[in-house]
Amino acid sequence: MSSINLDTDFYETEDPIWNPALLTIPVPGIRRMVNLAATMDDVIHLSIGQPDLKPPEHVVEAAVDALHAGQTGYTMDAGLPELLEALADYYGERYNRTLVPENIMITTGATEALYLALTATSAPGREFIVPEPSFMLYAPLIRMNGGVVKSIPTHAENQHQLDPQEVIDAIGPNTYAIVLNSPSNPTGTIYPRDTVEAIVQEAAYRGVYVINDEVYDHLVYDGKEYPSVLSCCSDLDHVMVISSFSKTFSMAGMRIGWLMASQGAIKKLRRYHMFTTTVANTPCQWAGVAALRGERTFIDDMLVEYQRRRDRLVELVKATPHLTGYRPDGAFYLFPSLPEGVNGGNVALKLLRETGVCTVAGETFGDTCSNALRISYSTSLDQIEAAFERIIPWMEKQDW
Repeated sequence: MSSINLDTDFYETEDPIWNPALLTIPVPGIRRMVNLAATMDDVIHLSIGQPDLKPPEHVVEAAVDALHAGQTGYTMDAGLPELLEALADYYGERYNRTLVPENIMITTGATEALYLALTATSAPGREFIVPEPSFMLYAPLIRMNGGVVKSIPTHAENQHQLDPQEVIDAIGPNTYAIVLNSPSNPTGTIYPRDTVEAIVQEAAYRGVYVINDEVYDHLVYDGKEYPSVLSCCSDLDHVMVISSFSKTFSMAGMRIGWLMASQGAIKKLRRYHMFTTTVANTPCQWAGVAALRGERTFIDDMLVEYQRRRDRLVELVKATPHLTGYRPDGAFYLFPSLPEGVNGGNVALKLLRETGVCTVAGETFGDTCSNALRISYSTSLDQIEAAFERIIPWMEKQDW
């Protein structure tokens, strides 16, 4: 049997058959930990970034009904017209602005939308400002096409908030775009309206795009209002907004996302989209229509449950030696820091091997946050409690 380790060898090979751009893609830190955990018994996962709740029944039924009705062919390349209309209506009503279907393109999850937005705009010499920690897709996709990533670090002691003036000061003659993610993966941080408005307005004035990943836009706690880029810009000429059904309706595996931008940008990206995935899953697009047009009590119930978990996790992290936490406002992640100089990758690996608790190393989310761990609370409260019954005594024994 071959001794090749597919987790590392595929990514690190220097075989000339592969495009050298693949070398910009790191071995995924999340996948590495999950794969190792799969070889172990009695593992508690605080690593997975997907909802553990079942999607609403009417959403599931809509996908099944579409299958029975023979809705299994291709849609228009921009997406199912009914879904485009539903999204335009939904966002128009939510943010009190006029949107038309031509402002929207349906993609295979938010991942494809991010891929299209970043690889279609990245080019040698173009600079992209990316706050860190950041979702692991952004930097590699920018670098694949020769773009340059300018990182702006944020910190747990400041709840990973972003100083808008620091972003504005970082804009230079080669800056092409600013990539935001609010609520954030991996920090759960929500940028306040003043921050988003300041960045969006200055970017528009300077001719710089703002690309905002808003997949967690409904996972907002404590009754706070979510300041979308769509509610902070005067027009769509210099913004791209990306979202999906994955987190809001627990539809991660159904792979329906979308990208919203000016009609001109959507026209260009539709052509690119036709050469990537062609169209998104048709029955699941009908499920998306049902999600938007149907009742949404599911979201309210989901928020109550996630907020309960968030509150308890904050307490547990506060009680854990060597971890500096904070109170995240959204998503389902906490990104506590370890003491300065402690390598989170080593800690995560040792923690998994010695306690069976799987977290994700901070270095997965950027070079400036190696002394951190990502903890996901998209798992039951019982599992969270059980995990910290192992983590706290283990941390007490560490001497850093």
